[in-house]
Amino acid sequence: MRVGVLQFPGSNDERDAVHAVEVLGGEAELLWHGDADLKGVDAVILPGGFSYGDYLRCGAIARFANVMEPVKSFARDGGPVLGICNGFQILCESGLLPGALVRNAGLRFRCRPEPIVVQESVCRLVDAGPGETLVIPIKHGEGRYVLGDEHRRALADRGQIVFRYADNPNGSTGDVAGVCNERGNVLGLMPHPEHAVEPEVGFGSIDGRAIVGALMKMGATV
Repeated sequence: MRVGVLQFPGSNDERDAVHAVEVLGGEAELLWHGDADLKGVDAVILPGGFSYGDYLRCGAIARFANVMEPVKSFARDGGPVLGICNGFQILCESGLLPGALVRNAGLRFRCRPEPIVVQESVCRLVDAGPGETLVIPIKHGEGRYVLGDEHRRALADRGQIVFRYADNPNGSTGDVAGVCNERGNVLGLMPHPEHAVEPEVGFGSIDGRAIVGALMKMGATV
């Protein structure tokens, strides 16, 4: 199966995402932001980085890239889409996921392995059960997820909160580390699962396989 990895000016984790897919036995193809063509891929990853230099807001310009219209159509048709860090920000800016990402509490950049707890959710892009803890690296300065209390409770009721931080590193509302859409085929999270598929580069963790692998598994069956 083939995974398309979007490439924006300022992306810096697209090749790490490609490598993660290949480590798990898949084929990955970089998709340029200016092309309105997903080239028939089975799944899509929006990687981390600083798309368009993070001008205006993180992800605010990337949402208008030519490639995003076919991504939206792909997601609406049930295709699996994974947004990591800046990719999560782009999905929120594009309206594919609810909420927004703002500066970390304390205005400090955070870079460390981070335990996140899997929630009971409708998400189909996680091969781990509710209550399990995955250790996945984070590296962000604008990763604080914000959403009004009423909307956040509604997200929880609909099973759209996928991960919560065990030890909140950025002040995210409700300790939220990742959310999905109502159909469960679009997932956004701040931690970087592509950096945790090999123990040598994942602080000893390969827990990212539970996410990248699930994306590939779903892509092979859609």
